[in-house]
Amino acid sequence: MITVYGIPNCDTVKKAITWLKENKIDFQFHDYKKQGITKTMLNNWSKQVSIDVLLNKKGTTWKACTAEEQAAAAKKAGAIQLMAEKPSLIKRPVVEQDGTVLAVGFAANNYAAIFGK
Repeated sequence: MITVYGIPNCDTVKKAITWLKENKIDFQFHDYKKQGITKTMLNNWSKQVSIDVLLNKKGTTWKACTAEEQAAAAKKAGAIQLMAEKPSLIKRPVVEQDGTVLAVGFAANNYAAIFGK
């Protein structure tokens, strides 16, 4: 089963979900804010995708982090801790199947290549 991890009101997540539905790809949605995210899951993802890809440093949540938090996020363990505490820092959406990260973020041409559409 494909799982889309994100926040439902995020525009990029909405685009990804719309694309998946239009292409008749079954998935389940995991809301970071309501269901949370574990350090174990973040560690698994970080073995497949770099922390620089996973950690969203462009959003308001990152800008609201203290200098100490931002400095701690320079190391993988610190970044994982911060993303677990503040899931809005995770780039969205993360699309996963059976523990394998298929995509981070959304680009229609990427999804078409991944899902053979």
